[in-house]
Amino acid sequence: MKLTSIHKALIVTFVAILTLSCNDTLDQVGFSIQPGKDRLTVGIDTLFMQARTVQVDSIYAKTKYPVLGEYIDPVFGSVKSDYIGEFYFPQGAGFKTGATIDSVRVVVSYSTMMGDSLAPMELSVYEVTKSLEGVSNYTHNDPEAYADMSAPLGREVFTGKNSTYRTETYSSGYTSQEYKVYDINVKLPDELGEKFLNEYNKAGHGKMVDADSFREFFPGLYFTTSFGNSTMLNVSFTSLYVHYHYLDVKGSSTQQDTIRKDAMRLFITPEVTQLNHVSNNNDQLLVENATHTYVKSPAGVNTEVTFPLSQIYDKMKSQALNLAKFTIFAMPDAIENPMVKLSPPDYLLLVNRDSLDGFFENKKLPDNVTSFLSAKFDATTYSYNFNNISTMINHYNETSDGVPFDLVYYLIPVDATIVTSQQSYYSSGSQSLTDVSNQMWPTAAMLDKREGNLKLELIFSNF
Repeated sequence: MKLTSIHKALIVTFVAILTLSCNDTLDQVGFSIQPGKDRLTVGIDTLFMQARTVQVDSIYAKTKYPVLGEYIDPVFGSVKSDYIGEFYFPQGAGFKTGATIDSVRVVVSYSTMMGDSLAPMELSVYEVTKSLEGVSNYTHNDPEAYADMSAPLGREVFTGKNSTYRTETYSSGYTSQEYKVYDINVKLPDELGEKFLNEYNKAGHGKMVDADSFREFFPGLYFTTSFGNSTMLNVSFTSLYVHYHYLDVKGSSTQQDTIRKDAMRLFITPEVTQLNHVSNNNDQLLVENATHTYVKSPAGVNTEVTFPLSQIYDKMKSQALNLAKFTIFAMPDAIENPMVKLSPPDYLLLVNRDSLDGFFENKKLPDNVTSFLSAKFDATTYSYNFNNISTMINHYNETSDGVPFDLVYYLIPVDATIVTSQQSYYSSGSQSLTDVSNQMWPTAAMLDKREGNLKLELIFSNF
């Protein structure tokens, strides 16, 4: 532990104020009548911490927006993501009487991408043959164990910014913004549509009567890239269309028989199972070094920080900790490399290693004791600010039973949902945190742990 020049200046200034306060004038009467033993004193200290890069085997990955594609980063290594999902069968879905199948297609829609948007990639779609009921929502689950991998149902070559798109409008408060939604259309065998139609034509529509029965009949599809490693997509919607035509007897305005076209439309929705599978090459990130650590998503690559509070345990017993300022800095060298496409995560979660189990599964929010959410990444200073984490130290100090202790916490890339309420033309409204989840979009950062840079600034007081 040592004092910085700023801290020394603060102490000198404070001592000077106390010295001047000894004059027995009316404007300093408060200090004059206060007993010396009760006077407020302030202590400033700096605690230097240790950090290393760690990797967890798998992360909880329940998400509405799966990531698809593969990308190789020159600094942060490779990441490949694919997904498997069931389709929700809504009440009343089906075919008109006399339907004849025309075609079947599945559509993967997205508006966010990273990497080389013009490089060719290939999407392959496989039929799921085993029920996904009861499958846990972790990234280590292998979709190939549930799908028929002997041959894909369909393939389609695409680029990130392909020519098939539509324009939609997003509105927030009093502003609106247009954006493009890109579609990858994959033709599937007509036999799949025939399979659906034959089941629907059974007595009582067979298993095409409700969502649970349909999932037994058709467990879903597996989506993966089979060519290219330069693009990642954040999938917004996955849609299945079974196109058909039928005879509408006397259906025209002149009572003539009319051939009409229609489609049965099914979607992967939050009501059914959707699994995101992620594989990474992170070997180079786990090699110990003296200057930095890594965080990377959705790879389960975290930074482990050790707070050596045993070094200041005697001070914590005799003084009150008022402020513990914690800011961690990213190293801009990697971010400014033009070959690097992975950006730093917007938020980091600081969570006690022993409190991580069940945090995301149970949809917990930071409690500012065992877990803290950083402010949004500051691209100007390349930093994540956790402000005052003294509540963490004070809590464990009170429960330590007089035994010196250290604390081990993880820094984890997360996606934070912040909702604005009571917004008006005259007010920006108030913000509240409603959800924290593992970051599934590819992000990465090098965190500075060079000597003197990874520190906790402390302010104590006593009477």
